[in-house]
Amino acid sequence: MMREIIIGTVLALLVFLGLDGVDIWPLVLLLGLGVAVYATGILNRLGTRNTRKIQVSQVSTSFQDIGGQQTAKNELKEALEFILKPEVINRLGIRPLKGILLTGPPGTGKTLLAKAAAQYTESVFLSASGSEFVEMYAGVGAQRVRQLFQDARNLARKEGKSSAIIFIDEIEVMAGKRGSNQSHLEYDQTLNQLLVEMDGMPVHGDDVRILVMAATNRVDLLDQALMRPGRFDRLVRVDLPDREGRLSILRLHTRNKPLDANADLDTIARETFGFSGAHLESVCNEAAILAMRDNAEFITTHHLRQAVDKVMLGERMDRTLRHEDLRRVAIHESGHAIVGELVSPGSVSSITIAPRGMALGFVRHAPEDDRLLQTVSELKAEIQVLLGGSTAERTILGEQSTGAANDFEKAWDVARQMVLSGLSPLGVIHEEALSADLLYQTIRDIIAEQQTIVDELISQHKEELLTLADNLLEHETLPGETVRSLIAS
Repeated sequence: MMREIIIGTVLALLVFLGLDGVDIWPLVLLLGLGVAVYATGILNRLGTRNTRKIQVSQVSTSFQDIGGQQTAKNELKEALEFILKPEVINRLGIRPLKGILLTGPPGTGKTLLAKAAAQYTESVFLSASGSEFVEMYAGVGAQRVRQLFQDARNLARKEGKSSAIIFIDEIEVMAGKRGSNQSHLEYDQTLNQLLVEMDGMPVHGDDVRILVMAATNRVDLLDQALMRPGRFDRLVRVDLPDREGRLSILRLHTRNKPLDANADLDTIARETFGFSGAHLESVCNEAAILAMRDNAEFITTHHLRQAVDKVMLGERMDRTLRHEDLRRVAIHESGHAIVGELVSPGSVSSITIAPRGMALGFVRHAPEDDRLLQTVSELKAEIQVLLGGSTAERTILGEQSTGAANDFEKAWDVARQMVLSGLSPLGVIHEEALSADLLYQTIRDIIAEQQTIVDELISQHKEELLTLADNLLEHETLPGETVRSLIAS
């Protein structure tokens, strides 16, 4: 309403002045220019040149609140000694670290580690994302980098602290290899300013010691100048947690939840190989939601296992399949489970024909221990398990279905990995020296060899497979113990 009143008043004034013989064209021109500037938002954009998007956080996260990253925590604590013990550092002539780069997969706790470092050293904590430094206007990113370092010093002095930690998340956005953005030199200017600021950080004598911490999951994209000594001196790898790490993370995220006394977190940790800390937090949260749906007083192992399935594959779908299709799915999944138990005893955790996400059914495998290396035999066994479903369909029902398409794709990838890792009959070979035809034929031979073995396994255990499929049709979901008891009988 106010805008309309102002516009009406201005127009009336112009008409009045025009009728009174005043030359209103200069006013009309100025008014038109003002409207154009307002409509294009130039003033607002110019105002952002000095707008700081930096977040100043009062951190309460400690290293005790982070599970599964003991190696990273120990390495960080060692690197932070120059903030905690400046006298010892000076006496030994040690050059303090200026930068620490945290690298690893998403969801592994890199931001949490940076916050814990600030709490550990009682430092001011300022955080920003790499994307916040890059805009289309020249000099904006560089100006924000300068402002960030100045803010860190000013804030530390204001709060009476002798150190500040600047954390830049997704640093690869602003610190990519120079020259790779030929159409937009603003990226390079922003990186140059960051390098200048880090080089200009006093080693001794300054009343505020600044440490730059950054996080990325694409360290290969970073400019090499950023990684040289005197800038980011330490690279701390924040990997996916191992079994003990997953167990500690599960305990952390269930400590404020009503967990059943008999809930088996150790089993859940064993069955969540490859999960990040963020995945495990989601598992605990989803388990609590499932307990709420069931009106349960406590979160049980059953809720946790259902939550693992949901995080892996998505929400359960309300799909109604024909009985023939449902039986085919049961036979397919039974084939996977039977072959899985035969080639790797004790590996099957559960089997279900309840559809989730894009999967009509699935078998969840849980190895006894985390395996970071795989032998030729283990890779072949993995291919055999992947072929078990389609082989069961063909053996029992006479033909295969499109449900095995994803299994075939994964089997091909495993066989290709064998070839490129020097584990095929070709021996050690470089991919560039390998013709497409030879690669194709070698992969085909590997899969054909495993297919022969799977055909024999399914034929020998046809009765057990049919029994398992019938049990699945009746109960929908079965534990791995059911598969093992059938094979043992």
